[in-house]
Amino acid sequence: MTAPLLAHATPHGRMYARSTSEQPTVPSITTVISQLPSSLGGWFGHMAASALSRDPRLPGALGKPSELRTAVREAATAAERYRDDAALRGTRVHHYCEQVALRALGRPDEVDAARLALEEHEEGGFAQRFDEWWELYDVRPIEAELTVWNATLGYAGTLDLVATIGGRTCLIDYKTKKTDRDGFVKALDDKVVMQLVAGMKAEESLVDPEQGRWGPWAHGDQPLLLGVAVGQTEVRAMRANPAVLKQHWLRFCALRRAWEAGLEAEEAGRALLPIGPPPARTPADESAHSTHSA
Repeated sequence: MTAPLLAHATPHGRMYARSTSEQPTVPSITTVISQLPSSLGGWFGHMAASALSRDPRLPGALGKPSELRTAVREAATAAERYRDDAALRGTRVHHYCEQVALRALGRPDEVDAARLALEEHEEGGFAQRFDEWWELYDVRPIEAELTVWNATLGYAGTLDLVATIGGRTCLIDYKTKKTDRDGFVKALDDKVVMQLVAGMKAEESLVDPEQGRWGPWAHGDQPLLLGVAVGQTEVRAMRANPAVLKQHWLRFCALRRAWEAGLEAEEAGRALLPIGPPPARTPADESAHSTHSA
């Protein structure tokens, strides 16, 4: 994931400010989408069990409780390590894709350094396949890493790329993907449609982050919405189905309301308060209770 200048990590998720001198006020598109329920318990368990089964110390640790506990403890963090490694890989790939667009726009770029960073992590295939896709699709960038804002609903986000392909304006979101056993990149999640349609529904785009200057959003008139899976073996572009955009937008709106409701619940105060036992009854209380019952 990239780190746009106006985006901030907060206890309520990633949020955006209007300028570099202001505090963040609205959630990011990805923070809104993260309100969707997600059950990863099975995956976390699988990752831990797999890590433990591959641990070369396991045979020697059997019958030695302290060594076995150490191996189990390290295996339990396998999912977190995998997630963190994937995030760093995604940042490197996104950075390379951004630099390619900047070079095509004639702006200062770090293409060579970004490619070298991928190669140093044995990820050079991402750059090679992306370059092939860029040329094959004749991508003509308009803006890279463009931050957008919707004041009506209250959210912001950063589009990976706005470009023309085949004469059509496209809003593009890159997803770094691993390759399956058949050599194909793994499928995109349908949530990318929500991410893209939220970008399309922007009202403003950032002009100057230091001054907090924004301009009218100029690319919301029925652009192509493309999710682009970038892998080591191929790059696959998928178009958001125009027939489902309304439903995915409504779902995004509902998630935005859910995020706000959660924030309000957190700020309302303590949800649970301690309560002690009732006062002990005296003989007079018991007598009065008996008289009342009669």
